[in-house]
Amino acid sequence: MTETETIAYDVVVLGAGPVGENVADRTRAAGLSTAVVESELVGGECSYWACMPSKALLRPVIARADARRLPGLSQAVRGPLDAAAVLARRDEYTSHWRDDGQVGWLDGIGADLYRGQGRLAGPRTVTVTGPDGESTTLTARHAVAVCTGTRAQLPDLPGLDGVTPWTSREATSARQVPGRLIVVGGGVVATEMATAFQALGSQVTVLVRGKGLLSRMEPFAGELVADALTEAGAEIRTGTSVESVTRENGTVVAVTHTGDRVEADEILFATGRAPRTDDIGLETIGMQPGSWLPVDDSLRVEGSSWLYACGDVNHRALLTHQGKYQARIAGAAIAARAAGVPLLETDPWGAHAATADHHAVPQVVFTDPEAASVGLSLAEAEQAGHRVRAVDVDLSSVAGAGLYGDGYRGRARMVVDLDERILRGVTFVGPGVGELIHSATIAVAGQVPIDRLWHAVPSYPTISEVWLRLLEAYRG
Repeated sequence: MTETETIAYDVVVLGAGPVGENVADRTRAAGLSTAVVESELVGGECSYWACMPSKALLRPVIARADARRLPGLSQAVRGPLDAAAVLARRDEYTSHWRDDGQVGWLDGIGADLYRGQGRLAGPRTVTVTGPDGESTTLTARHAVAVCTGTRAQLPDLPGLDGVTPWTSREATSARQVPGRLIVVGGGVVATEMATAFQALGSQVTVLVRGKGLLSRMEPFAGELVADALTEAGAEIRTGTSVESVTRENGTVVAVTHTGDRVEADEILFATGRAPRTDDIGLETIGMQPGSWLPVDDSLRVEGSSWLYACGDVNHRALLTHQGKYQARIAGAAIAARAAGVPLLETDPWGAHAATADHHAVPQVVFTDPEAASVGLSLAEAEQAGHRVRAVDVDLSSVAGAGLYGDGYRGRARMVVDLDERILRGVTFVGPGVGELIHSATIAVAGQVPIDRLWHAVPSYPTISEVWLRLLEAYRG
């Protein structure tokens, strides 16, 4: 390895996924010189192995399911999906795993890209080891932002090394559809990939250690998704842990805690995420490699005046859109501090405070039915000490739901704070509800008084009329 020049910037960003790109966009907009360091593809996990490819795989699945609910159309879509065409469209949405367009965007905002492994080398200093082995030292006058995301976490299981298991990356970039697929886990990745591959032709078996699917949402969300997966032909085994795995003559064999053998062509582990901080030089600033990075609401790492952490690495909300939100807040805070602003707006909901991380995190699970939520579940609100009431409505009671498709099944819940008279959380489960959740996000983030919501008139006949039904149920 050879040493090259030292280059000074106002800001150095580690990681060029959507989060790092947004930090760079905000700091460049403020006139700060910015370097971005990336060891893989510019665009990050979301663009190539997570959000975009997974939703490209799922969109035909959901569209077919919706079509099958409509007389006059249902008979035309009774055949199987064209798996090759679905995979080809997925490839288009990942730009065939080329990042030329994203590199061009970075260049367009005036950020400098350094390819290679970036590591902290003390305060405000980053060394980049390039593909050719050459080392470049970057110094930051104002801030270093760690936006390196997470990687899939595999369990410590006997035989796992010899199985070549899938993680989310292998699932979303698969070149063909396996005949049989075991999915280990019950969260978002597990349910979405089970939905996609069952519809594409796999026989899917889901092994869930817990009591059900989507355990971080309201219980009815996982129940409705599980019912739909079972009706589609998948097998779901709850309360089941995997004790060992082997690959015998090409077949994966998973042995459960009861001694049952489950066989498949591939096995996907969707069992959690770990921060990509093990090789970024944290030890040079007195921090533990591989650890999550706790931050304040301006996204500055606790105990530091110059180090920021945005997105998954801070463990606040492991969602792309929430990480981008954090990046916008962090970029504004970095710019303000660089300009010498004496007092930042760090009060709740201020320009330099990522308050939504605590109160209004939205999420959509693109299964069939979709599950969407924002804010606190009933259990979370009660645990937080709020005096709340859950109001539930059957979504099929709304005219727009019936028009959306025959046999529409879904449910809505709003969690009302009885003292503040605002919403603490909202959950929708049903076909098409992903596009409904932003109205709830506005209500929760805006802390809109529930009496004022009565005057927000939903258009008829849309699924959004569920808001009226919820408010009517609340008023009695």
